[in-house]
Order: sequence, then structure tokens, then C-alpha cells
Amino acid sequence: MTSDNPKHAPDEGAATGDQPFFSAVLTPYRSLGQNGFLVLMLCTGAVCLAHGVMFVAVGAWPVMAFFGLDIALVWFAFRMNYAAARAHEEIIIHSHEILIRKVGPGKRLQEYRFNTFWVRLTVDRLDDEGVTRILLTSRGEAVPIGDFLNPPDRTSFAGALTAALAAAKAGRHLPGGLPA
Repeated sequence: MTSDNPKHAPDEGAATGDQPFFSAVLTPYRSLGQNGFLVLMLCTGAVCLAHGVMFVAVGAWPVMAFFGLDIALVWFAFRMNYAAARAHEEIIIHSHEILIRKVGPGKRLQEYRFNTFWVRLTVDRLDDEGVTRILLTSRGEAVPIGDFLNPPDRTSFAGALTAALAAAKAGRHLPGGLPA
């Protein structure tokens, strides 16, 4: 969860001089970076090559093609995972409007706008897991937020969103500016 992310495009509230009460960009966590991916692929390639050479030496040369297929499948799976990681959600709360932008894989954009005073925040919790779902509902339309976050991050974000929504409904900014 970051604030003032460069992916964040200016919205209409900023054009009218209305400073947001809250602004956040949620991105999915990926534990393996590009350097780790390179090391993984090099190790996988080395193991497959070593075993492939052994099979070729004993005369089972068609097995080598399957080791190449293994490398290609691992590479493809991680590339698809990194493409899905480019998804993000932007949540901006102004005094009279909540703007939610969801950018999915393939740069698919969904935008939702709610009146701050009519929106209802639903936070589902489990005792042993924390927050399991965050949902904004208004006039029959429900939008889940942060489904890709892990439970501790979702719990933290739910607290920040609850405080920001309460401050916006009360018409006062939170102390310390925008929460991160």
C-alpha cells in the first residue's frame, strides 16, 4: 500500500482544488524478484542440462526434449505470474466522492465512483486470520477491495480505510495528512 504512486493519474477532485482525505495504491506482493527469477532459471537449466546429458549418454536422447519443455513451462508460468502482478487498485477518498480504480492484468481498467455519505464499508473478520474481505457498497453496487492482499496487510488497510471514511464523513482531515 503506497501513497502518491507514479501510476496514479490525477483525478477530477484534484482539478477542483478538493484535497483528498485518503489516497492509496494497492499492489499484489510477489516474493521472487527479477534477480531471483534469473537465478532460478539458471539453476533449473543447469539441472535439466546435466540430467539430459546423462540420458543422451545412455541412448535415451528423446528425454532431452522433455527437459527443454520443463524449462519452457517454468519460464512461462513465472512470466504469467509477473504479468498478473502488474494489477493494482487505487482508492481516493474526497469529501463528497470515493473513486476506486482497478487495473487488472492486460491493463483492463474498471472505475467506480461512490458518494462518501451513502457508501457502506463492510469488513469481514475471522478470529484466527484477521480481515478476510473488505467491501464498499452503495445503491446496490458492491466493490471488493484488496482481495490480493495478505491478511495482515488487509487488516492494516481496513483500519486505515475505516478511519479515512469516518474522517471524510465528518468533514475533517486526519492528523498527519494522508495515511500511507
